[in-house]
Amino acid sequence: MSNVLLIEDDKIISSSIKYYLDNEGFNTSIVDNQTDALKLLENTKFNIILLDITLGNENGFDIFNKIKKLYEIPIIFLTALDEEVNVVRGLEMGADDYVTKPFRARELLSRIKNVIRRTSNNSEEIIYKNIKVNVKQAKVYKDGEHIFLTTLEYKLLLILLENKGKILSREKILSLIWDVSEEFVNDNTLSVYIKRLREKIEINSNEPSIIITVRGQGYMIGE
Repeated sequence: MSNVLLIEDDKIISSSIKYYLDNEGFNTSIVDNQTDALKLLENTKFNIILLDITLGNENGFDIFNKIKKLYEIPIIFLTALDEEVNVVRGLEMGADDYVTKPFRARELLSRIKNVIRRTSNNSEEIIYKNIKVNVKQAKVYKDGEHIFLTTLEYKLLLILLENKGKILSREKILSLIWDVSEEFVNDNTLSVYIKRLREKIEINSNEPSIIITVRGQGYMIGE
């Protein structure tokens, strides 16, 4: 479970974000000022911070600088200021991403997942059995030899590996793929991608030992 720190002084926005993210499996903490944020950071390890640029009498850019001096945590700016200068300033300071209000919950979720995946120290290399994924280079190896995967095949494999030991329903897999892909994938198409992926990574695709089908529930990697 990833811990999210939301620094936002609009109670309606913050409660809506917390409700949505918590339902998606995150653990979301809310503060509305720098002092409370720093207190939480002292005692809790957060995977990502969502930081509003305008916080009453406080400036989000100043809070960003203070946090970055103390912690290496990815930060996404939340801003109602859609002027290009504010976006550029945030990115030049080292922000990992930004989202302009009003935003759709699915868009925010997708950006959070992408930033966590990109910045996680543990995700540079994933190894399972004879399969190795170099996440930084987006390359997959089988028995030490590079194998070519299409973009969606790669994203599907990564989703399953990042949830190793968990059964993912077809609906859940489709929703996760939709979050990271501009291509439309339906239930029938998913079956095709699972089949193609197995043909590339399994020793025997007819008797898969990596991507396991859990009858009536979905798919999983690992036990």
